[in-house]
Amino acid sequence: MEYYNSLKALHIIFVVSWFVGLFYIVRLFVYQIEAADKPSPEKEILQKQFKIMAYRLWYIITWPSTILASIFAFWMLLFTPMGNAWLQMPWMHVKLGFVFVLYLYQAKCHQIFKQLQNDDVRYTTNYMRIWNEGATLILFSVVFLVVLKSAINWIYGVVGIIVFTGLLMLGFKFYKRIREKNAPTQEGGENGKENNK
Repeated sequence: MEYYNSLKALHIIFVVSWFVGLFYIVRLFVYQIEAADKPSPEKEILQKQFKIMAYRLWYIITWPSTILASIFAFWMLLFTPMGNAWLQMPWMHVKLGFVFVLYLYQAKCHQIFKQLQNDDVRYTTNYMRIWNEGATLILFSVVFLVVLKSAINWIYGVVGIIVFTGLLMLGFKFYKRIREKNAPTQEGGENGKENNK
């Protein structure tokens, strides 16, 4: 049991690091896309800095954490009696399905990472902000599955986070409209001050 718990602790540590990497890399994607619209030389300075940050995060934290979390997970499942017992449970099958989706999510992030490292901007910042919620939904689903150990009851928690995410997106759109509405007024005010001078 102590052996199993040691593997479990290591797995949890690297899962946390893995998700930290996934959450932050998409934020860096947003910053890189925004930097592409800046005037020179600000654009080049920001792009260079964000590329370095993304490269280090992706290859020093995210990918190693992915590999180590996976090694310890499969070690627990395949080479311990308790892991073999978990494999018989329906909720574990659903969880492994979400882990597979997480691998696909990371593969897509890797594709976007390589595009941005080559200054190939194909997505908007709004798209990236929505994309960032993918890892959140997977995390909530997996945590509810592991805690409730039910193939059905986790759905309530996930529905809750989807509703919460929807409310956040509505709030973001509302804030964006207010900001865009006030922008011309502020510019007009500055122009008015200049005209008065």
